Amino acid sequence: MQDNIISLLDENGVESQFEVILTLEADNKEYAILMPVEDEEAEEALVFRIDQDEEGEMLVPLEDDQEYQIVVDVYNTLMDEEGLNDDSEF
Repeated sequence: MQDNIISLLDENGVESQFEVILTLEADNKEYAILMPVEDEEAEEALVFRIDQDEEGEMLVPLEDDQEYQIVVDVYNTLMDEEGLNDDSEF
């Protein structure tokens, strides 16, 4: 389980831990769906695009509503196929 835990810094330099609950591909890009580890009552997941640079992989926040909706649609399709969708979005 520890392999799925990552630490991210927010805009104020505060470190928080997140669990990578799923990675998926949409529109020829890879995305990570993250849930906060310390906030067990959190109901919304965070979505990041996984980009590559010369130092390796990095998580990029989504700033485009259309890109976000594409990821949500792919996520919902995957959950429907697995019978896991409870009609909630992140």
